Amino acid sequence: MRLSRSRRPLGAVRRHDHEGAGDGHPPRALVLALVLACVSLMLLDRGDESAIDPARRAVGEVVGPAQSGVSAAIRPVVELPDFFRSREEMRAELASLEAENAGLRTEVRTSDYRRNKLAELEGLTSAAEDLGYALLPARVVGLGSSQTFTNTVTIDAGSASGLAPDMTVVNNDGLVGRILRVTRTSATVLLLVDADSTVGGRIGESMELGFLQGRGVIGGTARLDLELLDQRLVPSKGDTVVTWGSLGGEGEPSGPYVAGVPIGEVVSVYSSLRESSQRAVIDPFVDFSELDLVGVVVPSGTRSDRAVVEADGSLR
Repeated sequence: MRLSRSRRPLGAVRRHDHEGAGDGHPPRALVLALVLACVSLMLLDRGDESAIDPARRAVGEVVGPAQSGVSAAIRPVVELPDFFRSREEMRAELASLEAENAGLRTEVRTSDYRRNKLAELEGLTSAAEDLGYALLPARVVGLGSSQTFTNTVTIDAGSASGLAPDMTVVNNDGLVGRILRVTRTSATVLLLVDADSTVGGRIGESMELGFLQGRGVIGGTARLDLELLDQRLVPSKGDTVVTWGSLGGEGEPSGPYVAGVPIGEVVSVYSSLRESSQRAVIDPFVDFSELDLVGVVVPSGTRSDRAVVEADGSLR
């Protein structure tokens, strides 16, 4: 038996061959048309005034605003890392400036205090030279309790610094008082103005002797009463009073008050007819309401846990 062959129209085969269907490539006519179009556009775009400039401008007028809008919309997102980095840098700079300003404010606020501390230390050095005694610097760290009915202060030096009871305490203005008792790290000082304080003094150029008694008042109204041993002597207003005291062996200090420490000056004089005596009112040189840095008179060469201002003004 013979199998019959299927016949295809000849025209169908030819169309298939010309269209190039199934071979994966575009028709040659389409490629040729695209090439010619590109060449034409290149020729038209040559020269100063291109024939396609109007079309290009039209496209730019339509596309340009859209591009600007898109760029403005995405700029915050694109610049977001730099934004946070800038904010952190600004915060760090602001914190640095605030710290610097705080330091400057503190320096301004404490400049007077530091200046006063320096002046007190320099004054204490001068006092050591003027008095001829070694001084151990100490700071007032507390006031005596009002329940004790005594005027005392606590200083931040004690037996470990070489201090002991009945040592003279001064500052750069004059006599402060004497040490009552000590611990290892502190000492209690009985102030000159305490009502139980009695100090021997010499007055004016006459160097007449007398005894000074405190009134128990601290501050601008603090006063001392001076009674002279020679009742015939009448002190003059403005006369200076210094401690009586006495020298120890070989120029060493003796307690409880060394000699020659300024106490105050006479502000008034009155007579007691009943007692037939002359009394003078003394305004102390020291302002006891503002005590800070003081110096305790110690023997030269005292072993201490802190520096000592020697009689020649040097630190040891």
